[in-house]
Amino acid sequence: MKEVVLSVEGLRTRLDSPHGPTHCIDGVDLEIRKGECLALVGESGCGKSMTALSIMRLLPEAARIAGGRVLLGGRDLLALPEAAMRAVRGRRVGMIFQEPATSLNPVLTIGRQVVEVIERHTALRRAAAQRRALALLDDVGIPDGERRFHEYPFQLSGGLKQRAMIAAALACEPEVLIADEPTTALDVTIQAQILDLLSRLRAQHGTAVLLITHDLGVVSQVADRVAVMYAGEIVEMAARDEFFRAPQHPYSQKLFDALPSPQRRGIGLAVIRGQVPPITADFRGCRFADRCDLAFDRCRREAPRLISLPNGHLARCHLREQGPEAPRALPPGGLEGASAGVASARRLLETRDLKVHFPIRYGLLRRVIGHVRAVDGVSLTIHEGRTLALVGESGCGKTTAGKAILQLIQPTGGSVRSGDTELTRLSRGELRAWRATLQIIFQDPYASLDPRMRVVDALAEGMRSLGIGRDDAERERRVDELLVQVGLPAGAKGRYPHEFSGGQRQRIAVARALAVNPRLIVCDEPTSALDVSVQAQILNLLKSLQDRLGLAYLFITHNLSVVEYLAHEVAVMYLGRIVEHGTVEEVLNDPKHPYTQALLSAVPEIEGGRELIRLSGELPSPARPPAGCHFHPRCPSARPECARDYPQTVAVSPTRGVACVLYRDGEDA
Repeated sequence: MKEVVLSVEGLRTRLDSPHGPTHCIDGVDLEIRKGECLALVGESGCGKSMTALSIMRLLPEAARIAGGRVLLGGRDLLALPEAAMRAVRGRRVGMIFQEPATSLNPVLTIGRQVVEVIERHTALRRAAAQRRALALLDDVGIPDGERRFHEYPFQLSGGLKQRAMIAAALACEPEVLIADEPTTALDVTIQAQILDLLSRLRAQHGTAVLLITHDLGVVSQVADRVAVMYAGEIVEMAARDEFFRAPQHPYSQKLFDALPSPQRRGIGLAVIRGQVPPITADFRGCRFADRCDLAFDRCRREAPRLISLPNGHLARCHLREQGPEAPRALPPGGLEGASAGVASARRLLETRDLKVHFPIRYGLLRRVIGHVRAVDGVSLTIHEGRTLALVGESGCGKTTAGKAILQLIQPTGGSVRSGDTELTRLSRGELRAWRATLQIIFQDPYASLDPRMRVVDALAEGMRSLGIGRDDAERERRVDELLVQVGLPAGAKGRYPHEFSGGQRQRIAVARALAVNPRLIVCDEPTSALDVSVQAQILNLLKSLQDRLGLAYLFITHNLSVVEYLAHEVAVMYLGRIVEHGTVEEVLNDPKHPYTQALLSAVPEIEGGRELIRLSGELPSPARPPAGCHFHPRCPSARPECARDYPQTVAVSPTRGVACVLYRDGEDA
């Protein structure tokens, strides 16, 4: 057995609040061995990041370590003076923070920030430190490292910024790497590259990794052991395979039941009622008891101990005193039949050759020197009562296409038709009448809701503007109905957005879209920032509203598990164009386009994934798209003709099209 590199024993972190001191971390025990990856999972607010900050001693002013030990090679980091601890951070323990855009210094080049770490902790200086930094940029997969070395964070994509932060964290080959949600905001292709990089580092350097995440697919792909955290405590710990075979704590089981998957298509996702209790709560019994379907009287009186089960499995639950629970099987089902109804559903909205080109201006006179081809000829059909998913990497034009369909952005060219009406030709006054038919749910409900408006005002605003309801009293009654419809109490109408959780705010955003009785709602990444349990609530809500009201959705996302669960049709977008479209069953079970194949191969799957297809290079700039097929510089199946002309979309079935020379005349090449 490999040696233990980092050991956390009885860690307690106290937060001073107006209500008195509270334990946000309460007796956490962890150990990580050389070359091992321990995944720490749980919902937001359960204490994962606070545990990492406690280990690094980077706590906010109101927090302090109240007890326990953090042993690195037998040395207690909590007993070190701050000057000695500064020598540990970056040198022996590296940390990748969740948000690279705010963690990297915006006024220093990427190279300078990596060199700074090297010069602080090693004897290398100037040219030698720069050579080491360039080698690190190459190691983490940053293309054209010499050019990127002199660029600033704002000039890099999200994936490149994350890799630059990893390079800085690995500059001194630390013994332990703490990765706090390192892939949360990344596309699946970039996520796959980052996870592959972490695995290589463990294999080559024996680095011990503490991976903090709420994505169980990521955990299944890279972790050796799993620790589940809830309300400041470890409630379950096991080897990865044992954990996924038979989770023992009711909280872990609920997390699995809340995951969208093709097996759960057609049935509701399990929802964990309530919220993670606040750290100010007075805990007496089990901290999960109020949300647990299996809780009994003892759970509320007596706090459970961490029970040892066979195969090194640990679970903090009274029920496990009777022995381990048997492995749980996924519900039957799949994508079969997902395409039913395409032919019979009536067309609600159709786009043909839709284009949105933004001018690039330069110089004192702001002359146009080029265009960003954000959307470059998109054709889509959305049917009544059905969901069309629009997927692709960040920057491919998904959100711009959604806004152009709603005429929130003026299209440069092409057609958007609903029935006999061409929306692009309507005047502002004529378009106003259509606002009730077409609505949008934005990605960030906190940013899209006015913080100065009460819920009742936010929901009634659209109704008042479009003349819905005879008077304010009738509109307020409609607000009450809407809140109940989305699973919130009518009494919530008098509160402000900051008084709600993330999932509740997203429900308010859904209610606001429903207020004007729309027929189509554009959902722009509505679950990307949510925990799996809150995501399940929103997906259940959208699905039930569609069933009851016959709503159509254009669902913009990069989460393919959500697509598998919710969508009927899917369109795959790359650099402003649709490269493949069809029913969910067709596209996800048998992808044709090389980009779709690469995208699906990068999705981490709990039950064993596909072989990863590694794409070379980065997503090209839409201001300078490659000649011919935009994907050909990164395509493993590219042919000489791919660089000459953009391929026409070929129908490979009555409901499916592929824009690729490999499928001429509907036949595989």
